[in-house]
Formats: sequence, C-alpha cells, structure tokens
Amino acid sequence: MYVAFDQLPPEARVWVYQASRLLTGPEVVTVLPSLAHFAEEWTSHGRSLHASAEFLHQHFLVIGLDEGVAGASGCSIDASVRFVAQLEQRLGVELLDKSRLAFLENGQVQLLKRSEVKAAIIAGTVGPDTFYFDNTVATKGELDSQWPRPAGQTWLARYFAQEEKNQPLA
Repeated sequence: MYVAFDQLPPEARVWVYQASRLLTGPEVVTVLPSLAHFAEEWTSHGRSLHASAEFLHQHFLVIGLDEGVAGASGCSIDASVRFVAQLEQRLGVELLDKSRLAFLENGQVQLLKRSEVKAAIIAGTVGPDTFYFDNTVATKGELDSQWPRPAGQTWLARYFAQEEKNQPLA
C-alpha cells in the first residue's frame, strides 16, 4: 500500500540509493508514477507493505517501509533491488554502485570516488564540517535528522584525525 513519504513514521526503515549523476527534473517526474506503483504493489509473503519511494536532491532514491505494519522479507527486499535495477536501465544511471560518496557543497551534491576522499581531505576541499550524505541511515527519523550531517560526525571522522596527526608542529 502506497503511503506518502512524509507520512511514514520516524521508525520506518529506509534504503538509500545514490545516483551516479544529477537527475534532471523531467527524469524524476517521469518515474514518479513508477515509484508510487512499486510502493502500492510491494508485498511480503502476500501481505501488502506500507511503503513509499521518492527522489531527494535529484540524486537519491529513498524507499521507506513502515515495518510496524508488516516487515520486509528477503524476497521482498530482492524485489525492491530488482525495481531499482529497472530504474537504472530506464534512467541510464547507476543507483546500486556504492563506489562514490556524496557531499553537499554550496547547496549542490558533489560526488567523489572513495579513492579520492583522502586527497580531498588533504587538499582541504572536504573538511569535518562538510556535509556528507551517509546513505547507511536505517530509519526515516535518521534520514530526517542526520542526513546529511557533518563528515566529522560520521565514519569519515577517522580521516580527519589522521590528517591532524600529520600536521607539522608550529
């Protein structure tokens, strides 16, 4: 059963899929009916799921599920991944690739390959206060309150600690 995304409770489970590029407004608009249809038809062991899906920042597909009504099974999660793969084909974009990290700079989403992060920190283009989209958030409450959040408050904090150790003494 489709539920408007903003009507999902804070404890609703979320999955975040990051696009490999900025999606255009028309691209997002054309897939909105598919997102609603997927959420409407998504089931687990024959039980209708209270779910929603939407694109945020024209870069992130977020699927939400109110597990207080019915939880996802392995088969239903597989069905959602198949749906995401179909969207990849339809939009000509990668959504399942986890090799890029997303940061918010001057109101724009910027993508960096994982292998580029250390260099960006050393160069000062990414700092502990740079907002990072940690797509491992698990609930809608976390999505609403901690996404994005300063990179220094995420798993990336270890890189900033290393950078401070490497600074010469004045």
